[in-house]
Amino acid sequence: MERIVDIIESIANEKSLPIEEVSERVVKAITNTAKRLFGDDKEFSVDVKKTLCVYQNLVVVANNDELANNESKYISLDKAKLESSEVEIGDTLKYEISFANLDRTAINWLYKELEYNVQRLVEEKLFEKYQSMVDRLIFGTVVFVDNDENTFIEFDEIRAVLPRKNRIKGEKFKVGDVLKAVIRKVSVDKKLGLKVEISRTSPKFLNALLMLEVPEIKDGAIEIINCARIPGERAKVLLKANSINIDAVGASVGTKGVRINAISKELNDENIDCIEYSNEQAIVVSRALAPAIINSVTIDNDIAKVVINHDQKSKAIGKQGINIRLCNMLTGLNIELIEVGTEAENHISSEEAKANLENLFKNI
Repeated sequence: MERIVDIIESIANEKSLPIEEVSERVVKAITNTAKRLFGDDKEFSVDVKKTLCVYQNLVVVANNDELANNESKYISLDKAKLESSEVEIGDTLKYEISFANLDRTAINWLYKELEYNVQRLVEEKLFEKYQSMVDRLIFGTVVFVDNDENTFIEFDEIRAVLPRKNRIKGEKFKVGDVLKAVIRKVSVDKKLGLKVEISRTSPKFLNALLMLEVPEIKDGAIEIINCARIPGERAKVLLKANSINIDAVGASVGTKGVRINAISKELNDENIDCIEYSNEQAIVVSRALAPAIINSVTIDNDIAKVVINHDQKSKAIGKQGINIRLCNMLTGLNIELIEVGTEAENHISSEEAKANLENLFKNI
């Protein structure tokens, strides 16, 4: 106990933790041990300066107060006066408790309490650190792939898991591979401790790759308004230039498509459409339905009624309804196609296209 300050500093330095918070956890561990040794119904306080002192606290109450019968927490005024003539009702008397002659069992209790409380502090700090990194890009090395094809990678001081559902269709990894992903979720498991789940299918992963490859996005000259993906198939990104001197789409695609092709390769050759943002929702819908040529768009609440020629219908819908569905995801509107150029007008909505995608999503 004479070296308690040195011990606290040593733990703080070794675990890269704030000294004050380590000191609080040490105090908590010692208090819990004291309760276990001398009685859970007693009140204790711990004073950490150059050395450590443990006290049992007794509150002074009136002589006729029924609380005086509870000698583990209270003491009558008359008895308290024997200790100090200046004591008054409501004061707290502190009796020092010695930890100098603990037996082996008590030492083991104290060790486990210290280990548990310091480990919880480490986990809390790691949780705070990685919680603040959600949706951020990370690089890691594959260290293990289990029988369910969940991929475990190591980065920084932890091991993260890439579940099979968060892996792009067709991807397979082996031990030693270096992969990129974004942190999707951070949680604490009672048995396993800190759990970090990463993803390569999240739209945030595409955002992070764009920020990595396009300096204008990283610098804030270009803003990603929204992003929609069907992993491994196709994606649409809505981009806004914050300066009239910048072409948001051209800068993101790069010379001869070098930037967007590098991102597409990382996403297992996912096709990426870059779309220029507009304050007019109708214009955004028209651009998002490319390569189809749109006649007109009318916005009614959350429905976008799109008039389109018969020969453009298949382009607007896309393979297995991907194009219209991505437009729906990107704009947040339910897209309703109104086909012209035939004897009777035909209608197809993005909800119908969504149904066509169910089998595709099941295989991703």
